[in-house]
Amino acid sequence: MAKEAADIVLLEKSLLVLEEGIKEGRKVFANIIKYIRMGASSNFGNMFSVLGASFLFPFLPMKPIQILVNNLLYDFSQTGIPSDNVDAELVEKPLKWNIANIKRFMIFIGPISSIFDYATYGLMWIVFGASSYLTASASNQSHWESLFQTGWFVESLLTQTLIVHIIRTRKIPFFGSLASFPMIITTVLIMGIASWLPYSPFASVFGFVPLPSSFWLWIAGFLISYSIITHFVKTWFFKKYGVN
Repeated sequence: MAKEAADIVLLEKSLLVLEEGIKEGRKVFANIIKYIRMGASSNFGNMFSVLGASFLFPFLPMKPIQILVNNLLYDFSQTGIPSDNVDAELVEKPLKWNIANIKRFMIFIGPISSIFDYATYGLMWIVFGASSYLTASASNQSHWESLFQTGWFVESLLTQTLIVHIIRTRKIPFFGSLASFPMIITTVLIMGIASWLPYSPFASVFGFVPLPSSFWLWIAGFLISYSIITHFVKTWFFKKYGVN
């Protein structure tokens, strides 16, 4: 009767389990905040990218099925967050729910992804010749449209997935703070799938076409630049507004 009425039941003969329980609770809350920040900033940036593309180009920047696949893969890459490592300083004292801070984070970090989305638009349209859509015959227009959409699909998914490792910590990612093994596996797996899909047997099903080999050099530069810029903006943000 006493056990059923108790608010807390200790499974070990030590009050230290209370401390461990508090730490675990703080880790869970910290990871929840991570997920919300990642999702909010990513979606906020994508909104600007899609909105601008609808005015700039005579076709959709991604087909509906490509958007669904992109979102599905990105969501899968987030499944490692519940088991992610949490920096020690985040569990030293309780975090607070601060929706205003999350909103500010979304506003500052989200548009950075749009910068590289528009850079990818220019890359596909000018460098890789997707602008030929305007003068191509009706039978060839679909190729240039698919090339453009494939390029943005890959860039969008790679940058969204990689940036998870930048946002998850206040420290320098990979060096100052390393994600948990499940999170590393899920993000690496999704980035691998994103790179493989344009050359896979399923490419035509989703409207993808093979990308030129030089495309990957450009994307490598975009990923490095995006990571550096986001890290510096994130560092400035946390110094100014704190983690709460």
